[in-house]
Amino acid sequence: MKDIYESPLSSRYASEYMQKIFSSDMRYTTWRRLWVSLARAEMKLGLPITEEQVSEMEAHIGDIDYETVAEREKQVRHDVMAHIYAFGKVAPSAAGIIHLGATSCYVTDNADLIIYREALHFLRAELLGVVKNLSEFAEKYKAFPTLGYTHYQPAQLITVGKRASLWMQDFLSDIDEIDYVTNRMKLLGCRGTTGTEASFVDLFDGDTAKIDKMNRMIADDFEFDACFDVCGQTYPRKLDSRILNVLSSIAQSCYRMANDIRLLQHDRQIEEPFEKDQIGSSAMAYKRNPMRCERICSLARYLMADAMNAPMTASVQWLERTLDDSANRRISMPEGFLCADAIIRLAQNVTNGLVVNEKVIEKTVKEYLPFMATENLMMEAVKCGGDRQKIHEIIRRCSMEATARMKNGEDCDLLSRLSAESEFVLSEEDMNKLLNPNLYIGRCPEQVMMLIEKINSLISDVSAGSSEITI
Repeated sequence: MKDIYESPLSSRYASEYMQKIFSSDMRYTTWRRLWVSLARAEMKLGLPITEEQVSEMEAHIGDIDYETVAEREKQVRHDVMAHIYAFGKVAPSAAGIIHLGATSCYVTDNADLIIYREALHFLRAELLGVVKNLSEFAEKYKAFPTLGYTHYQPAQLITVGKRASLWMQDFLSDIDEIDYVTNRMKLLGCRGTTGTEASFVDLFDGDTAKIDKMNRMIADDFEFDACFDVCGQTYPRKLDSRILNVLSSIAQSCYRMANDIRLLQHDRQIEEPFEKDQIGSSAMAYKRNPMRCERICSLARYLMADAMNAPMTASVQWLERTLDDSANRRISMPEGFLCADAIIRLAQNVTNGLVVNEKVIEKTVKEYLPFMATENLMMEAVKCGGDRQKIHEIIRRCSMEATARMKNGEDCDLLSRLSAESEFVLSEEDMNKLLNPNLYIGRCPEQVMMLIEKINSLISDVSAGSSEITI
């Protein structure tokens, strides 16, 4: 339908898989799986529920009549009760025991936790794709000298691969945060209207050990290690803050990388992929804009702002429960995940096709290399009998003069200026011997390979089933 609004995150940016994770089918089939899990646990713990009832419920998990749900919700103004009614219609023998002892948050909150964890696992896999692309890129260019910048002003030499390793390290930090959050996520369980489990104290005739066992059984069904120790009606909304903070962190890393690439593309040093028939501008046919990186930055700003919703919601939860979280969470949490997915997909595309204009980089290095070499030139001049303080002043003055000349559009003449100084003991020929860029990249290749080894270990651990890393 084109006559009503649809979110660009769904229609334009996010992956089909992430959209399925947050689809109505995923949400409501998860509700039904939770009802089945509860009924099965109650049956095994001695409540009057039969295997036939549980089996009938299980057989109709995916059989959701959304029209019946909509009609019932319009009548009773309660979405969970509408879904219980529709589930009972297709599993009539179990209609009377569905949701026994539970409150609405049993399905809404537990389903959210299950869905969020699945979405985080998916984002983690997508991030590994970005890291793998960057790892290959960094290894290829680990020893290729390029001009480093501080304050976006020319600084010392680094390598193209070393710069990419800075981006990689940020992404590894994000993966570490995802692991921290997912490995510590707990299920709400079935805790009753105010988290006291009072309804189950009554159902199990005061046998509280059965209540604990029931919650462990439900947690096991969904592969959670535990339920929250205590809760109100909902799971603690601080977990939402932690989750959106992870998504914001991903956005920050992607923004940083994309913005660097935009700056480098301006200097024609490194460019994002550009398709053969891609149009850069409707008016300026020559344009080659970094539109993918610009889109990353644009979406990242939205996601970083979206992450503020969770702490504002968590901070105003009244006592055991208030419903002013619901409408906000319905938007901020799924949209946050879809946005993170969109950003990472763009990052995968960009990192899979980065273009390095080696000649441009070499030209830039050559232009600034005399300045990069000044510390070495000073040390060599002192070795040859020069006065360190006088040599330093000569280099400072000549550098400022050479820079002023360059700002006037002329070539760098630093070496000739230095050689013309009577107290500077090195000739221009002597100085040219020290102008090998590889002498000024320090441990860049080694540092890159140390990080790549960690990445290779991470990928191996994933294959072996381990997920945690340490940055």
